[in-house]
This record gives sequence, C-alpha cells and structure tokens, in this order.
Amino acid sequence: MRLLMIWLVALSCAMATAAGAAQFGPDQYPIKSDEGDPITNFDLKPELSARLAKLPGQVSVGNPNGDVTLVQFYDLNCPFCREAAADVDALVRADKKLKLVFAPYAVLSVQSAQGALVELAAGEMLTPEKYLEFHRRIYAGRGLIDAPRVLAAAEAIGLDRQELAESANTESMLAILKQNADFGSDAKLIATPAYVVNGVAILGHPGLKSLQAVIRSVRSCRKVAC
Repeated sequence: MRLLMIWLVALSCAMATAAGAAQFGPDQYPIKSDEGDPITNFDLKPELSARLAKLPGQVSVGNPNGDVTLVQFYDLNCPFCREAAADVDALVRADKKLKLVFAPYAVLSVQSAQGALVELAAGEMLTPEKYLEFHRRIYAGRGLIDAPRVLAAAEAIGLDRQELAESANTESMLAILKQNADFGSDAKLIATPAYVVNGVAILGHPGLKSLQAVIRSVRSCRKVAC
C-alpha cells in the first residue's frame, strides 16, 4: 500500500505537469461528439505509437486480427468512463472486424489503482469473452469501484478470489499499471477516457456513433476523418 501511495503522488505530479505543458492548438481532425461538439484529438509521435504497441498487460477483445485497433485508456471511477463502458461494449460486439484493447489508466484515486491491479491480474486468467463479461460486471451498479468490488465481479464469473487478490498484489502488476500511467503522461492523455486509433489520440468519450464514424473512416481512407 505504501508503495502504491507513493506512486500515486508521483503520478499526480506527472499528470499536472503534462496538463500544464499540453498545447494542442487546433484539433488535427474534425471529430465531433454525438451531440455535435468538437473533440480534442492529435497525432501521436511515431515513437509513442511504437511504444503503445509494446505496453504489457493490455487485454484485447473482439477480433484478434481486426483491421482496426481501438485502445481505450480509462479510470474505473471516472464518470465519463462509466458512461462510455456500455458504448464500447456495444461497439465491439457489433463490429466483428474490430480489435478493442483495454488499458487501465488509474489516475483518480487509490481505489481506482487498487481496482485496476485486480483487473490486470484477471486479464491474465480470462478469455477475451469472459473478460468482456467481467468488465460489464465491474460497472454494474453505482458507487465507488475499488478492489473488493472488482474481486467480487471476478468471483461471480468463476475466478478464485484469494488467488486473484494475491496475483494483483505484486510488484509486476504495479509495474504494468505504472507503465500505462507513464505512457499516458508522455502522450498527454489528460482526459479519461482517452482513445488511440490509427496513431491518433482522442480525448474524452465522443459517443458510440462518433466512434463508429471514426472506425469507418480508418477503414475507408486510413484516417480518423476522411
């Protein structure tokens, strides 16, 4: 716990620095939310895109050989991430050519980080289909999402609670979570959820229809907006 607390303090400082340094200028592509509002987006540097592909601990669902890969960075206790969860679930279930990657990005609280550690450990034990079910269960209901709640969701789909808790409480899981956080800070992902698709970062949840439009554009012209 002490190590986790120290890391969260360091993370808060890093995120504050990234937010202060972020100067995006005009959005790179004309992406709008389902309500018609402009959504901040920008090209990632090539070295960051290469680094993203090698981040450990990511859980891929949907089509493992999908023609489009969508990476979602999220915090379990971000209210916008909760709203996005149902849209992302519907998206991957409807689009059989999409590869969706979950990247836990615990930036809001100790409870978020502890829950994310359990998520990461569960990701090593579950099939993609079971992980989707697990993810849905985590977001079922209201209130704070912490390690006990995530453990309960895992237990409900058949994982051993004690074994999972022990796996989550390891230096290796914490290292994975920190790598996600470091990447997010370096990439200036200063809002959650954030998405990366085709080398472009999208800050905030644009909505289901908007994400579908982005994916169609990538397939059509290899850009997030044609």
